[in-house]
Amino acid sequence: MSTTKETKKTEENEMTTKETKKTEENETTTEENETTNEENREDKNKTVTLQSSDGATFIVDVAAATLSQTVKHWLDEENDTDMAIPLPNVTSTILAMVIEYCKKHAGPEPEDHVAEDALKEWDTKFANVDQTVMFDLILAANYMDIKGLLDLFCQSVADMIKDKTVEEVREIFNIENDFTEEEERALRDEHKWAFE
Repeated sequence: MSTTKETKKTEENEMTTKETKKTEENETTTEENETTNEENREDKNKTVTLQSSDGATFIVDVAAATLSQTVKHWLDEENDTDMAIPLPNVTSTILAMVIEYCKKHAGPEPEDHVAEDALKEWDTKFANVDQTVMFDLILAANYMDIKGLLDLFCQSVADMIKDKTVEEVREIFNIENDFTEEEERALRDEHKWAFE
């Protein structure tokens, strides 16, 4: 009978130890979540100033601005949100559009299909710009290292030239044919699949 009591006490001690560990783990997870939530709130409250090539400045939430890996790395290295971050390759007009995109895409991913579809529809409308603006946005997205924006506009360009002939692509992008007739004929013979 004493063995049964000892076994029962040992089992109770093990259960108490397991419950204590679980409680400690839950407390640690709760503390980590609270810290993450607090950091996210702080990021939403923090702002950073972006300066375009023509000297215009824009005050932007850190959460939106750090969609740009260029800005994110600058902040990580400088750790100074009071100083304007110079973006010498981006004009104020284009930077305003980039910021609009970043504000729309900052924050958590859409949780349902309706929100996701609404964001895709917004992207489609946003990408409906003339070629000059489109290429300036591609250059800005590349310079600022904003993958989603770069992907959006590169896809727009791909859609523009899909199923087009070489001549149609040249016309769309105002590309002058600088090949002689002999060079073009040789290219057409060598790469017949491209001219079909």
